[in-house]
Amino acid sequence: MFHVIGGSYREICISPEIKQFYGSGGRAATALAGLTDVTLHTFVSDMRLDDARRMAVLGGFQLDLVKSDIDVSFGYIHPLASSQTDPLRGTFERVGSIHVDAGNETALVFGMYEGNSSVRAQTIIYDPQDGQMPVSYLESGCVATERLAILMNAGEALKTTGAPAVEEAGALLLAENSADVVIVKSGPKGALVFQNGTPEIRSVPAFNAKAMFGIGSGDMFAAAFAYHWGERGESPFDAAEKASRAVSHYVETRNDRLSLDDAEGLTRQAVTVVPGRVYLAGPFFTMAQRWLVEETREQFLQMGLEVFSPVHEVGRGPADFVAPADLRGLETCDRVFAVLDGYDSGTMFEIGYARKMGIPVYGYGELIAPEDSKMITGSGCRLIHDFATAVYHTAWRL
Repeated sequence: MFHVIGGSYREICISPEIKQFYGSGGRAATALAGLTDVTLHTFVSDMRLDDARRMAVLGGFQLDLVKSDIDVSFGYIHPLASSQTDPLRGTFERVGSIHVDAGNETALVFGMYEGNSSVRAQTIIYDPQDGQMPVSYLESGCVATERLAILMNAGEALKTTGAPAVEEAGALLLAENSADVVIVKSGPKGALVFQNGTPEIRSVPAFNAKAMFGIGSGDMFAAAFAYHWGERGESPFDAAEKASRAVSHYVETRNDRLSLDDAEGLTRQAVTVVPGRVYLAGPFFTMAQRWLVEETREQFLQMGLEVFSPVHEVGRGPADFVAPADLRGLETCDRVFAVLDGYDSGTMFEIGYARKMGIPVYGYGELIAPEDSKMITGSGCRLIHDFATAVYHTAWRL
């Protein structure tokens, strides 16, 4: 029996439009249920009891429910955005703890928004799942009697340890928690694997995906790693690589089932964020346009890329000042991210100028019809209709 301890929540995304009941616990249990017997231990409110039972029936796993008075939802503007949580942290009393004694079995333990867990198992894979206030393994009340793996994203690892870099953070997590394995995930850059008794830090790449639905990608990584390392006894590096391939499959297809027969996954191209400078072309004359420019710029900066944004670097002014300054900036960049909806004349000129120089252009447009995009696609520009996919493909320079 495989035990998953984690939250079950409503998830709402604006673009693409998604409304579903999952959460880290529900998604991981669903992912694992096709490969092994699974019990999900989770909080649930009376309002969501039917949703939880339906999820378990469709997912094919057992439920161990602990009542909660709190109905939690996570909202996203797009899959790369930070979540907006309802109710807000600090506005409610946490509901207590879920206690699980899994004996000589394996447990995948996620941090939960409305309460805590104390888990005892032979093998524990621990993922705090909290970018704001991550609870460390030592503070969690969990006890791994034989093997322990800790999974965190880079932000959680840095915040938990206070280290200045992820390499130092991973080493500290390994030593301070007496863990066998620590995985530090860095989204489009892949992950770092730290193993007790091995000074070498190994890097696991991200893998190419034609689409990028990132909500729940960390849950899928944790589920796949937990199965391959915790259940099958594979090496930490091999398990992490298979987890990264599973994430690539999930974000492209939204298929929430892990599979051992993924021939396509073995052929996926390893990718990483290619260092360089992005020219951010797009209109910025309305609040909505300016918001999209700011959001896009922030996504690239978080990935460690330089960004030349005309509104930030040049600003407004007369044409004989703005145009030459923008083009000088464009000439210093190695790729262009262009917001195409609305067919802004300045943006159209900039992508033509870039293509003449041989600079790759990644065009994002949700409303661009094929008949209206012939000059764009015919000149070698990529036309991508999904924001998260366009950002990742630009960062990877695919």
